[in-house]
Amino acid sequence: MDNNKLWIQQTIAHQETQKIPYNFDFSPPAQAAVAKYYRTENIEEKLNLPIRMADVKSIKPIYADPDEHGPVIRDEFGVIWSTNKIDRGAPIGPCLSNPSLTDYVFPDPKEEYRYEGIGNWCNHNAHHFTLIWVGDLWERATFMRGMNDLLLDTAVNINFVEVLIKRIADYIMQTMKILFERFKFDCIALSDDYGSQKTMLMSPRTWRNLVKPCLSDIFRLAKENSRYIFLHSCGNIEPIIPDLIDIGLDILHPVQPEAMDPFEIKKKYGDDLTFCGGIGTQRLLPYGTTDEIRRKIRELKDIMGQGGGYIIEPGITIQSDVPLANVIAMIDEVVA
Repeated sequence: MDNNKLWIQQTIAHQETQKIPYNFDFSPPAQAAVAKYYRTENIEEKLNLPIRMADVKSIKPIYADPDEHGPVIRDEFGVIWSTNKIDRGAPIGPCLSNPSLTDYVFPDPKEEYRYEGIGNWCNHNAHHFTLIWVGDLWERATFMRGMNDLLLDTAVNINFVEVLIKRIADYIMQTMKILFERFKFDCIALSDDYGSQKTMLMSPRTWRNLVKPCLSDIFRLAKENSRYIFLHSCGNIEPIIPDLIDIGLDILHPVQPEAMDPFEIKKKYGDDLTFCGGIGTQRLLPYGTTDEIRRKIRELKDIMGQGGGYIIEPGITIQSDVPLANVIAMIDEVVA
């Protein structure tokens, strides 16, 4: 379509469009291979991606090259991350060794480096659907405290977890207010994994008590400022999808087929939610044949695209384990 912004808006409004909108995200090695194949440095333009994504800057780049940053890097929250050349690394040094915020100072959401370049980016992409990642909530708490300790805290230090998540939500909402005051864009996005391969990381009841109220506040602020809402959560989170609809979510990502059946999810919730994702990245893309990949993509487009409300995309960022031939087959079939 000539107007990519309208394309996504119609999809969210559950209007069927002539083509199913799509999105791709690549890790550095995969990005380099695809750029070389297409002989371009600008994959977004080459593939006419209707969604353009930016993020509020961190002192830790998403992909921190160890040649530049060393084997570890500390983010603005004080969390230490490992670095490597193929993915975003891992949080290996929590900044909260005890379930207390008494001596902890949150970073300042008003730091100017966080917003550098966003104005020019918004202007350049004004005809596309513009999405800005504003942070993470539960996921940020796991980085700060450590996953195992935080899950234990939900059982024995529940008041601490409530305060921690509320403080992180306040940080996110202060960030959003600055973005809304300064820039014109369409959608806010949070990365906030709640699921494992088979079930949620916490009980749905715990999620509703701890996370949902703060997530609801974030979503409400976005809606009050006429922005769409995009939420990333890996894993099986089906028990809370009705809750996410209830508090105003527009787009759920990435609907990993290894964790949730996208066709069942579409049947149950497709009238109220737009799904983004669905292409398997654990087996199909790295190990499937090009014919298998093309067949699955056609099936996803035919079924998930009925009645609008679907943006086709791989279940996670394309990693270096996916053969280039499979990546190109995926792209060709998706954009056809």
